[in-house]
Amino acid sequence: MNKILIVFTGGTFSMMIDKITGGAIPRYSGRELLDKIPEAKNLADIECYDFGKYPGPHMTPELMLELSQKISGLISKADYQGVVVTHGTDTLEETAYFLDLTVDTEIPIVVTGSMKNSSEQDWDGPKNLLDSIYICMNKNCRELGVLVCLNGEINAASEVTKTFTNQVDTFQSIDFGALGFVHNGRIILNRLPKKQEKIITEKINSNVDLITVYAGMDDKFFKYSADSGADGVVVEALGVGNVPPAAFRGIKYIVEKDIPVVLVSRCPAGETDDIYSYEGAGKWLHQIGVIFTDYLNGQKARIKLMIALGKTTDKSELKKLFEN
Repeated sequence: MNKILIVFTGGTFSMMIDKITGGAIPRYSGRELLDKIPEAKNLADIECYDFGKYPGPHMTPELMLELSQKISGLISKADYQGVVVTHGTDTLEETAYFLDLTVDTEIPIVVTGSMKNSSEQDWDGPKNLLDSIYICMNKNCRELGVLVCLNGEINAASEVTKTFTNQVDTFQSIDFGALGFVHNGRIILNRLPKKQEKIITEKINSNVDLITVYAGMDDKFFKYSADSGADGVVVEALGVGNVPPAAFRGIKYIVEKDIPVVLVSRCPAGETDDIYSYEGAGKWLHQIGVIFTDYLNGQKARIKLMIALGKTTDKSELKKLFEN
């Protein structure tokens, strides 16, 4: 049988309704969850590793690094056909992208979770786990980077985002669409990920701020970020990559303090580009040294900058990592 490693990190997948508070709380370990999904053991030779019982909002970049290093260590010691990681959906896309950038392997790594907890009759965790195992067992899913699978859809970690607060089809690749689907255990792939890359480093720098631009914004938050000691800043700009004049002055203030600034758009789809040249527009931002991205959203650009800063602080190297 195929040997599959399942790493349980918590999330709604592991939760049940607490009788005292009436809300969902972490409850089950990985082995207890597998006992609830006996079909998984019939599909493959399952090995279980309990990383923790973290709700999605409790995950930190430091925990993501620890998880990445743990997975890298485990797969180096055994011949696994794939790895499934269960995770809370609120930060799932960030951890999945972190793993995509930092775990160097050809085997499938599939990050999954559930939008319903185990106390609900329509708990989606079991199906998502089984679908993820099917992906790991499919040879065509090798060398695709880290994948995300919920609701029968296969998405690239670098492309997917959570689009709806509480619907089971919340994870979507808005720019390009899903890579494929799982249908009754059958894997259907329609395309490859747009971009695959690795940034291998033993450390990260999580002192990176994320600032969203809005109409009429001034320089207050940018100056605060720089003066409070941020080592990097990601700016979610307007449209294709533009900001109000006062916000531009705040970004310039950060750049002049030799702090790297990465620009994304606050729009849910599309890339940044320096096609405008009025005050505060993309051409002015690019000219002062702001780094542009392609299709990353703010939270993923922040993950990438934290990892990149763990490898280098050289501005030209950082620019290559984001703009090439």
